[in-house]
Amino acid sequence: MSDLERRYLRLVRIFYPAGYRNERGTEIVGTYLALSSPDQRWPSAADVTDLAGGGLRQRLREVGATGIGPGLRLAAPLALLTATALAGGWTVLELNPWTTPWFGFEQHGMSASLGVGVWAAWLLAAVVHVVAPGRWTRLAIGSALVLTLAVGPLAAVVGRSRPPLFVLLAQASLGLVALGVPARLPVWLRLLPLAGAAAALPVAATFAHDSGEALSVSYGWPAGQVLPGAGTALLLVTLLAGMGPAARNDLRGAWALLVLLYPIGMLWLHPLAEELAVGLYGGGPNADWTTLATAAIAVSAAAPVIVVPAALIARRRVVRAYGRAERDAVCGSLTRDSTKR
Repeated sequence: MSDLERRYLRLVRIFYPAGYRNERGTEIVGTYLALSSPDQRWPSAADVTDLAGGGLRQRLREVGATGIGPGLRLAAPLALLTATALAGGWTVLELNPWTTPWFGFEQHGMSASLGVGVWAAWLLAAVVHVVAPGRWTRLAIGSALVLTLAVGPLAAVVGRSRPPLFVLLAQASLGLVALGVPARLPVWLRLLPLAGAAAALPVAATFAHDSGEALSVSYGWPAGQVLPGAGTALLLVTLLAGMGPAARNDLRGAWALLVLLYPIGMLWLHPLAEELAVGLYGGGPNADWTTLATAAIAVSAAAPVIVVPAALIARRRVVRAYGRAERDAVCGSLTRDSTKR
């Protein structure tokens, strides 16, 4: 057994449930080995992402959440659209356009935080989604997600400024869902994230212009206003997108809403933290580390509390429907046999 095969097997053991792994694990590893280059020694990042996604889908299938796959395929493009639109707006604020002559202010030079690299990575992921959907898109989204998570510790090490943590948490939660973006989408749907980023530019420029030089690279105030609006818009668009399938008794819209529940909650993180601050400290709604962490934990705990019971209810419905179909088949067979006699 080669080192590469051993490493693929280790990934399969990590991501896939035991029963499916014992039945199909060798076949899965063989497929990846057949697609690998002769001198390859480690699984590629795209392969790791594929295995993680496949394992998650199989684990959800085993608990009866079969509808979550179609729901994720509906939710992921919406999450990517939201993430890239926000990245476009944050890029404008990072580059400080309010200090440039065309806004009527004196030019003081550019002062961007480490976040500008993060937002550039998300915009690049939107471009890759248009020209190379599938594995390359997932790799680009995964890379942007890693940068989003790493920029906080990196800023502490190098002593540079970074975007507010609640902005990074919201972006990371959207990125996790965006990893499930389907490979086969029409071109016009693949262009939507870029269109969203372009549409965000004048909105961010308006924030910058109206605030003059009051804003710095720490754009917590506009982010605290924009993110809840983005969460509300994402909720409404998801509901609208699910209405058509629901009319055909297709519940993918409901599953998409459950998938997006955590990102929507994280988009509302700052207002939740402000309400906690009022309750804990009194006075004005001034969120701090304690209230932000408490709100993040509450959102992280609430999402599975809602999603897991929904999956169990769906599983019971599937089991009951399957049992009813079996009983009907048996009764029909007995009826035909008695008729023949």
